[in-house]
Amino acid sequence: MGMSPTPPARRLRLGMPKRVFSQVLLMQLAIAAGVAVLATGLFLAPLSDQLDDQAMRRALAIAQTTAAQPQIADQVKNTPPTADGPVQKEAEQIRKATHAEYIVVMDWRGVRWSHTTPDEVGRTVSTDPGQALAGQEVMQIDSGTLGRTARGKVPLRDSDGDIVGAVSVGIAYDSVRARLIHAIPGLFAYAGGALAVGALAAWLISRRVHRQTRDLAFSDISALLSEREAMLHGIREGVVALDRAGRIRLLNDEARRLLGIGDEAIGRSPAEALGEGRTADVLTGRVTGTDLVTVRGQRVLVANRMPTDDGGAVATLRDRTELEQLGRELDSTHGLIDALRAQDHEHANRMHTLLGLLELEMYDDAVEFVGEVVGDHRATAEQVTEKIRDPLLAALLVGKATVAAERGVALWVSDRTRLPDRLVDPSGLVTIVGNLVDNALDAVAGTPHARVEVELRAKGGAVVLRVRDTGPGVPAEQRELIFTEGWSTKKPPAHRNRGIGLSLVRRLAERQGGSATVGEAGGGGAEFTVVLPDALAEPEPALTASSARQSATEEES
Repeated sequence: MGMSPTPPARRLRLGMPKRVFSQVLLMQLAIAAGVAVLATGLFLAPLSDQLDDQAMRRALAIAQTTAAQPQIADQVKNTPPTADGPVQKEAEQIRKATHAEYIVVMDWRGVRWSHTTPDEVGRTVSTDPGQALAGQEVMQIDSGTLGRTARGKVPLRDSDGDIVGAVSVGIAYDSVRARLIHAIPGLFAYAGGALAVGALAAWLISRRVHRQTRDLAFSDISALLSEREAMLHGIREGVVALDRAGRIRLLNDEARRLLGIGDEAIGRSPAEALGEGRTADVLTGRVTGTDLVTVRGQRVLVANRMPTDDGGAVATLRDRTELEQLGRELDSTHGLIDALRAQDHEHANRMHTLLGLLELEMYDDAVEFVGEVVGDHRATAEQVTEKIRDPLLAALLVGKATVAAERGVALWVSDRTRLPDRLVDPSGLVTIVGNLVDNALDAVAGTPHARVEVELRAKGGAVVLRVRDTGPGVPAEQRELIFTEGWSTKKPPAHRNRGIGLSLVRRLAERQGGSATVGEAGGGGAEFTVVLPDALAEPEPALTASSARQSATEEES
């Protein structure tokens, strides 16, 4: 039976740990240890040079003191170099007193008159004494018969000042090294203390990093950042991040599109980047709540704001412009359905009346009855189209008149209304008129003798719109507040928010350089006035003279 092969032993893989806490701790410990070693080395290098300099200066000072003894110069001139001579004796006494390694006295030929080893007396020195014999003082680290020493050499002069020799003093280099080695344990103690403090600081910093990064690996953090960037710029909701000082620090692509701002907004407050208004108040948290409605340009936005742990906040923005438009269209559809239902009911009643007249053979009365019914409807449509030449706006008011009749409200187009078919932005004016009429119909609903009057006049190139109602009116203290996004006194329907229509009216008016205000109507109720400068295009040159005069007459009346 064959034996199964033994699985190879797993190799021990050494490398950086994956946890951020461990990685940061190891890196900081390595940095602290490296700094301690580097600081110790940088301190030891000048210390060694300093000890060498001190040894050489000490050797030079001993040499100067020895050369200053006048009897030594006289004895060099008058006695032979012997191992038991007076020069040897005096040099040895000085050497022992100063703890020098050696004191060598030589004549002008370099012959020794003293030496630590008596047998060397009378022999020539092993190093060049030329500089000292030339009158120079020398400090150096050199090697001689006694090994490596710190040396000091000075000339030896007689009483007349003539150089008769030189004195060389050596300090054993081992003593310098011993002092250096003796200082190392103290340096290591300081370095060890610094390393311990650094290790403690590294541990504390690593613990903090561990808490803030939730012990994720650096690769995980990098992946999370990449995923965050992809998510922020991929979602179809605007995201605005604010720091603790309330400045914008992040904008995704959708937020830039919805708010109409770019990189220049980074580092600025919302009020600086967007201008004062409800949108800036929502982003900064001055207006609180959930699903806050705000208007930016022509966009209806829904904002939510969530504070973060660092004192900042993240706000999300959703574009509800299309939904708001669909909601208004749904309201209009409901109104038209109600109007059609009422017309159907009214039509059935009229048909029953007509049938009765025919059965009673009252043919003349039947003809008169049909003429009156048809004439009323034709008169209403003709009245509007004669005064308002723009087809979109005329169709809007005819439809609103039907809706108003169903709701028991009389919608009247003022006799002063004159508007030519030269609107620059017909859809914008349709939005303004539709919102103001809807607001007026809501205001007069359920009141006796409810009436809404619309007046549209052209003044030069401007258009002035007035919508009056017989409702309760708007208190003076609320006449600016009602143009604020999200403000309403009525309960919103299920499919959309209220408080947007009047805000859109003012935004559209201001976008064209105009204004939207509210005051008190003559017989009570509210009167909304919208002024749109340059809302009419210039007349085409092809107009005939009579057409031009007719248009001018309509604008002046």
